[in-house]
Amino acid sequence: MFMYVFSIILIVASNILYNISQKSIPENANPFTALFMTYLIAMLLTIVFFLFNKTDKSFLQSFKDLNWTSIALGISIVGLEFGYLMAYRAGWKISLGSLVANIALALMLIPIGLFFYNEGLDVYKIIGAIFCLIGLILINK
Repeated sequence: MFMYVFSIILIVASNILYNISQKSIPENANPFTALFMTYLIAMLLTIVFFLFNKTDKSFLQSFKDLNWTSIALGISIVGLEFGYLMAYRAGWKISLGSLVANIALALMLIPIGLFFYNEGLDVYKIIGAIFCLIGLILINK
């Protein structure tokens, strides 16, 4: 139960810091220099966390367990970071940009969950999705 709650708290706290940081990158900063620094810090933190993670495999041995998903995740992260940075530079407010993007994402993931992961869809989820659509319309008016 702890990890169930903690993981969501970590996501929310990290997203708050993420959006504040993205919104606060100086306008005149090269976006790719900012991304480079971001990933350099992320890489260093990941290495440190790996060192404290108890495992029977070395850092290099653990690469054998990876597949295409790590490459796809890397590509998607760059797209996310660059997209948010450009959205904020284009004038999206911090209170709306992430909200619109995440509602749209949630709506797009519904058919993916249904068709690829055999997730169910009940009346409450359909009503929730309808409210999300209504919210997107109202927010963008």
